[in-house]
Amino acid sequence: MKKRLPLLLLMAAVMHLGGFAQMKSNLIFFTEQGERFTVILNGIRQNPTPETNVKVTDLVAPNYKLKVIFEDPALGFVDKNLMLNQGFETTVVIRKNNKNEYVVRWMSEVPIAQALPPAPNQQVVVYTTQAPPPATVTQTTTTVTETYAEPQQGNVSMGININDPGMGVNFNVNVNGSEVSSGSQVTTTQTTTSYSTTTTTGGYQPEQSQPVQQAYVLPGYNGPVGCPYPMQPGDFQSVKQSIASKSFDDTRLTIAKQVIASNCLLSDQVKEIMLLFSFEDTRLELAKYAYGYTYDIGNYYRLNDAFTFESTIEELNDYMNGYRR
Repeated sequence: MKKRLPLLLLMAAVMHLGGFAQMKSNLIFFTEQGERFTVILNGIRQNPTPETNVKVTDLVAPNYKLKVIFEDPALGFVDKNLMLNQGFETTVVIRKNNKNEYVVRWMSEVPIAQALPPAPNQQVVVYTTQAPPPATVTQTTTTVTETYAEPQQGNVSMGININDPGMGVNFNVNVNGSEVSSGSQVTTTQTTTSYSTTTTTGGYQPEQSQPVQQAYVLPGYNGPVGCPYPMQPGDFQSVKQSIASKSFDDTRLTIAKQVIASNCLLSDQVKEIMLLFSFEDTRLELAKYAYGYTYDIGNYYRLNDAFTFESTIEELNDYMNGYRR
């Protein structure tokens, strides 16, 4: 009996740890000023449409890489590594700090068993490792047919004869005219397009659904993704020209970081910006900074051609290996 006791305690401990490992967490995000946003966890979009208050349920991992993308492109996005207390519902607020920059800040947490029901204006989604399906587009066509009467040429004949011999009157009247109407049809077609998405909400139905942007796919690339949607070629060329127009590397670097911090780039676009700088140290600094804002991070090795020294390539590689996404 004494020999069985340690075994039973060990089995109980394993079962307890196994149950703890399966504990799920919830995350609530909301903006202080009501800005609409989309939640990206580990590179996967969670809520199908931008909202001001989003609750993500059934999170099983203890930490996630978070990206908050605002509906208004001028507001940019926020990156943060989240550490969760499993078995709890954690609430975080998205707001501006003293530097007028958007940040994600912990606000409160409560055991899931004690959590309140979803708020009326709260969008509730179950954590997924696959992006939500695109919006369903419904088209309704209405055909209206109207009939109008139009005049058409024709012949009308009318005769009047008055003959009174006693009064010496003989009067004849003949009238010819054209007054015949015919019908014509005019057909008008009206098409109404509406968008709808499959969304689980806490009793709240949005008044107007919006189409969801398709996930970007880089042809021929199947590697890891660092950000959701890279800059369009036309926008990138305008940014590149703006950076190149400055005379000093310090000024160019400042502008480049401002652009990178609020956008998503391709590895080749990062390389093009690097080549605008004269010094190896500046190129390395930019490459490190842009790594967290690059879509195809699996192609980042292409930046090695922009360096002269092997030691610089090794330093960038060490930085990438130690980077936490």
